[in-house]
Amino acid sequence: MTTRIVLVRHAQSVPPRFGVPDDDRRPLTAVGLAAAEALSERLVAYAPAAVLSSPQTRAVQTVTPAARELGLEVTTWPELREWESGLLPSADWEDLYTRSWARPESVHGTGESLDEVTVRAGKALARMGVEFPDATVLVGSHGTFVSRALIAAGQHADWESCRAMPMPAIYEVTA
Repeated sequence: MTTRIVLVRHAQSVPPRFGVPDDDRRPLTAVGLAAAEALSERLVAYAPAAVLSSPQTRAVQTVTPAARELGLEVTTWPELREWESGLLPSADWEDLYTRSWARPESVHGTGESLDEVTVRAGKALARMGVEFPDATVLVGSHGTFVSRALIAAGQHADWESCRAMPMPAIYEVTA
């Protein structure tokens, strides 16, 4: 049995504030909300049996228009959340992420390593395979999580591809 998983990176969100922990309730911008609406038709065409999402607002908002059109609820799974890097948003975030991707086993403070995100993503994909056999599942999430889920599914992803990922973006994997 094969489960098709459609990973959706959220649309443009309000940027995080430098120097303070990121806010899970950070929403999409007006441009992001419009992009989520425009993306809906494309996502509906996959005919998903379920719509899952990270509990973070920007991910939920990105898949909600498609879920609404399909008559489905958005179900949040905590394991679909973005990388908890242990880093505060800062002007040098790209430099810090570059170093983290070069050493994916490394951990910043109380955060999780990228290797841990890959394991978490792999377990989430496997759970989808068990809970939604022979179905398509739409998944709203985040750039780093999507990249690490691609790696967990045996596809290529690296810092450059993660960094270049558009907002929103769609990728397919199977479980």
